[in-house]
Amino acid sequence: MAHKKSLEALDRSLQDLRGNTRPFGNALILLAGDFRQTLPVIPRSTPADEINASLKRSALWQHVKTLKLIKNMRVQLQNDRSTEIFSNQLLDIGNGKVPVDLTSGKISLPHNFCNLVTSKGELVERVFPDIQTNFKNPKWLSERAILAAKNKDVYQLNNVIQSRIQNETVTYKSVDTVVEVDEAVPSPPNLPPFPSRLWLHLA
Repeated sequence: MAHKKSLEALDRSLQDLRGNTRPFGNALILLAGDFRQTLPVIPRSTPADEINASLKRSALWQHVKTLKLIKNMRVQLQNDRSTEIFSNQLLDIGNGKVPVDLTSGKISLPHNFCNLVTSKGELVERVFPDIQTNFKNPKWLSERAILAAKNKDVYQLNNVIQSRIQNETVTYKSVDTVVEVDEAVPSPPNLPPFPSRLWLHLA
């Protein structure tokens, strides 16, 4: 979710461009998202800072008309009972209907909600079974993913997965100095951290 100041800047820009002092220059702006899932990320901040940065804490919020999705179209189109149960369980967690353990402050997930594992290796085996033979199958890979809250966990999981693939790898290292300072070019965005180990996939 965008920081409220980003939308406030857009509001002022549209007012100037359209010559209209109404919110967003009287243009219709469609916003989408769930405040429970997409709060702005504020480095080294408290939860209160993140809430304060959301659109709900902006003067623009009074002009927002909220529309709520009452039917999960993805679940309806799939017509899959297990998907519907999972969707309802996610809503129950988000709506605070799952009881909280007062001693730990955590919730207990239902037994049919997920499979619990005790190690990264077991997690990889559950999500990517027999990856040694399936890693060349793009369709098989596209049906699986492991999500993590922190990049360091993602890198560790990637290393676990790569260690199970018996294939030649190439290591790419970064250069942190330049010969000609005037010719220095900023690093392109979205590049992985270095050193990077990549597989050689020879067809």
